[in-house]
Parts: sequence; C-alpha cells; structure tokens
Amino acid sequence: MIPTSHSLIMSMTFALTSSMASAETLTGNASVIDADTIEIHGQRIRLEGIDAPESGQRCYDTNGTAWRCGQKASLAVANVIGRRTVACKINSVDRYGRGLGTCYLGKTDLNGLIVNQGWALAYTRYSTRYVADQNIAQANKSGIWSSRFVAPWGWRRGERLDE
Repeated sequence: MIPTSHSLIMSMTFALTSSMASAETLTGNASVIDADTIEIHGQRIRLEGIDAPESGQRCYDTNGTAWRCGQKASLAVANVIGRRTVACKINSVDRYGRGLGTCYLGKTDLNGLIVNQGWALAYTRYSTRYVADQNIAQANKSGIWSSRFVAPWGWRRGERLDE
C-alpha cells in the first residue's frame, strides 16, 4: 500500500516534532541530585558525557583512609552552581526518563568543568568530548584523582578496592 500524501506529511511532522522536543533547553535554578545529575523545575537532567562517583562510593587517600568521594563530588558541584542560573540543552532521554544533555553556567560547560575539577570522569563509553578535561584533572591530582578509586561504572557493577 502506498502512503497517501496526508499520512506521509503526518509522519514527517511527527519526526520533526520529536527531534525538536529532544533539543529543548531548560533554564533555571538547579538542585544537585548527585555530581552528574541535577534537577531544574522538577525535571531531572543527567549530564551527558560524564560519570561521577555514586553518593555512597568511597575513595582512598594516600594514607589508605576512606573518604566519601561521591558525597564530596555532589557537594562540590552544588558549590560550583550556587544560586546561579543553569541552562541545559537536552539532547535525548536516558533509560530512566531523565533528560540527557549539556548544561551551562553562562558560557561555561558545566559537564566539562566538573570533569576538569576532578569530580567526574569522561564517560568514554558514550562520548570522548571530556577526555582533555579528565587528563588535566588527572595531571593536577584534582578531586578524586588525589586518591585511589574505582571508576563509577565499575563501582555500580560491584567492583571495589581491596582495603
């Protein structure tokens, strides 16, 4: 069956509307859920291309002392944002229904800033955009790079350091 021009136009309109919806920008005051997830106007946004330690995750300093690096990462992100307006370009939706995108503080890429300060890793499984920021944090021993840690994706799979 050959589609009618009306059904063809309707399907093209749906495709355009769907792609436009996935490129929305959400702006406002942000609450930090964890170091790679924020909430604006009740909508959760997963920061694309980065992965931060989980809230219960521990890292180990040079003396072998455990510290709550996931919690500290979240607090560091909250301090960076403060009461400033955050603008997030939502590119898609993740499997948990969160918007997935890049957020900005003015012209500063928040996702990259978090990685650059050592509070998250470049999530190279999905993007290599923040590898240079990660290299800087690692070289400077910033944030979690001052310690021994399991990458967040490994920690979620149950990997732990021997301590």
